[in-house]
Amino acid sequence: MRSPSTLRDLARSELEVGSRKYRYYSIPALEKEGYDIARLPASLRIILESMIRNYDGVSISDEDIENLLKWNPKSPSGEIAFKVARVITQDFTGASLILDLAVMREYVTKIGIDPAEVNPKVPVDLIIDHSVQVDFWGSPESLRRNIELEFTRNSERYRLFKWAATTFKNFRVFPPGIGIIHQVNLEYLSKVVIAEETREGYIAYFDTLIGTDSHTPMVNGVGVLGWGVGGVEAEAAMLGQPVIIPLPEVVGVHLYGELREGVTATDLVLTITELLRKKNVVGKFVEFFGEGVSSLSVPDRATIANMAPEYGSTLSLFPVDEETIRYLRLTGRPEDHIALVKKYMEIQGLFGSRSGDGIEYSEVVELDLSSVEPSIAGPSLPWQRLGLADVPKSFAKFVEERRKKPGFLEKRVSIDGEEITLKDGDVVIAAITSCTNTSNPEVMIGAGLVAKKAAELGLSIPKYVKTSIAPGSRVVTEYLSRSGLLAYLEKLGFSVVGYGCTTCIGNSGPLPEGISNALSKDGIMGVAVLSGNRNFEGRVHPDVRASYLMSPMLVVVYALAGSVNKDLSREPIAVTPNGPVYLKSIWPSRKEIIEIMDRYVKPELFIEKYSKIYEDAPEAWKKLEAPKGVLYEWDPKSTYIKRPPFLDDFRPDREPVIEDIIDARPLLILGDSISTDHISPAGRIDPESPAGKYLLEQGVSPKEFNTYGARRGNHEVMVRGAFANKGVRNKMLQDKGISGGYTIHYPSGEIMSVYDAAMRYMSEGVPLLIIAGKEYGLGSSRDWAARAPRLLGVRAVIAESFERIHRSNLVGMG
Repeated sequence: MRSPSTLRDLARSELEVGSRKYRYYSIPALEKEGYDIARLPASLRIILESMIRNYDGVSISDEDIENLLKWNPKSPSGEIAFKVARVITQDFTGASLILDLAVMREYVTKIGIDPAEVNPKVPVDLIIDHSVQVDFWGSPESLRRNIELEFTRNSERYRLFKWAATTFKNFRVFPPGIGIIHQVNLEYLSKVVIAEETREGYIAYFDTLIGTDSHTPMVNGVGVLGWGVGGVEAEAAMLGQPVIIPLPEVVGVHLYGELREGVTATDLVLTITELLRKKNVVGKFVEFFGEGVSSLSVPDRATIANMAPEYGSTLSLFPVDEETIRYLRLTGRPEDHIALVKKYMEIQGLFGSRSGDGIEYSEVVELDLSSVEPSIAGPSLPWQRLGLADVPKSFAKFVEERRKKPGFLEKRVSIDGEEITLKDGDVVIAAITSCTNTSNPEVMIGAGLVAKKAAELGLSIPKYVKTSIAPGSRVVTEYLSRSGLLAYLEKLGFSVVGYGCTTCIGNSGPLPEGISNALSKDGIMGVAVLSGNRNFEGRVHPDVRASYLMSPMLVVVYALAGSVNKDLSREPIAVTPNGPVYLKSIWPSRKEIIEIMDRYVKPELFIEKYSKIYEDAPEAWKKLEAPKGVLYEWDPKSTYIKRPPFLDDFRPDREPVIEDIIDARPLLILGDSISTDHISPAGRIDPESPAGKYLLEQGVSPKEFNTYGARRGNHEVMVRGAFANKGVRNKMLQDKGISGGYTIHYPSGEIMSVYDAAMRYMSEGVPLLIIAGKEYGLGSSRDWAARAPRLLGVRAVIAESFERIHRSNLVGMG
């Protein structure tokens, strides 16, 4: 092989678009040297361009490039290192990054280095979207009141973010109330091709990124290569270090045919999630190709790519084609940049949906789009896909498994002074939420049309259903409002409650007291229906054990039905004085949806909303004063932000030592599919939990607890919150019927909280293990699922298999 520096010179080329010239590195040019570049999947070619462009012989070595050029699809070996163009993060995971950078500045100050030198080396965007909760719903005032409460709870954290935006170079913060990280990335931040001005003129290269959120692959839908990582990897990338990964297998998914009338992109992604989970694509790259791709819009593709973590792949890349160009134009990207994107992708041989001929995939999976049927997924895993007829049976089975006996319960409850009967299977939360679906105008307008038809037929939603809409960007509200559909959604109770992740990440807020007591004290199994991407038990709400994922349109339908115990493929949704109303009576045609899209979803909306990001920010954000200074001033009384301890023992001259683990004891013994939600919950803090007791000791009242996610800047809360999820089932306690964050201390045999047991073991000098089954650490990328066990004294996790991001986090924490 020629030296990479020679290859770099050979690849260096120039292109001209309009009146501007750009340097770039041509991957097809390497064909002249005998390298079969055309056989490589698109994802590996994009990475190769980055490696060639950034080659320095040290951080990216000769061996890295040689490994990629010799990639064996059936048995890839070796590692590759490549540098990403940018990093994205959100306020839950981003807080840890900022605090670590703040401590780094302190450290370099002590050794005589200017702390202002500690900055991200690549652009970082932090979007505040994870903090808003659904405390108020069902009224046009819900949005304003939720924002007010958001700032009451989080102003201290938000001052930290404002400080970061002013003190760090290459660090930008998007205020609360703008949208969800991945939708903002898709609609606004992603460039597809980056044009960077340098001293030598402009250079063009592929837009690549990593994000501290597992659903970062959503941007793969617009042809941008990126995936989710843990906080440790993100910090390294921010500081200019390469991302190091084992050479992956690349699975090609051949799509052919077209979706049938009445079938949505949500139905498709749930089908793909089920299909690829069975194929075991964990840790692999996935690429979509074939004639079926061209029938999918970019929002459809983004919906599919968004759920890559749920089917297990590292990324799920779609090609850049004419549909991509249409989307860039629709979302208001400048015409000169669109021209650059098309020419650059063409000249790199990556424009259009390739048929797959000549490309070497590790495996090819086939899917006929016309075979997809209306689907939902649940009751507790995203890959539990169901046809509508199978939903009642799935819930009955779930109840029987949990109660160890068949049959349903019911309870009389009072809501707003009215007595009603609440039964197992009744829908208590119905949320149009998550960038997975709110980024797709087709299903959002579809939901509005379902609401319109239902309202016109006199249908209403039962009082026990908590309804909400949380769009991923302000553009959504604008086109729903201008089309008149928002009024119908509001009439049914679906008012806009915030611009953030809300219910999808467990920020569903409180339920009415009567409902809450029926679920938590009387054992009624209520259900959540949501247009999100995850439904692990207890994630949406700690008292709601069963959750079903579905399109926004079906969220409205199931809210109207009020229960999942109906077969909506043949039973009526409801019965009015004029007779039964069936699904087909309120389901819009695709023609109706497209007509409204064409009329109201325009480039001007995107340009207007994204040009006023800071102008449209909440007044409370504008008035919030940021701390001054290069070094962060820690407040010893703060219960939100404490100086993290992870660098306390760091010495640059000390070699890392791996010590044997002797006489360890298991802290927990767990089963399969333990999610990072189980390990480090993000939602409500129970006053009776170790974290709740700690906050009470600090003088914090329960109504001011906020969530675990919002408290990630305080390691004292987070270490106490480890395994506090009510859905945790420790096999050490299985014969005692105890679930949640409890374990047995040995040799005493005492049952106590996980935190208390860990502290006792620590005082006794006993190292700890966690033992688990398959798929340990699936779900969110949250690094606290690795940080907290480390602070508990856990030295190793022994599991049958690990999800990729969590395994990386564990390694990063030692």
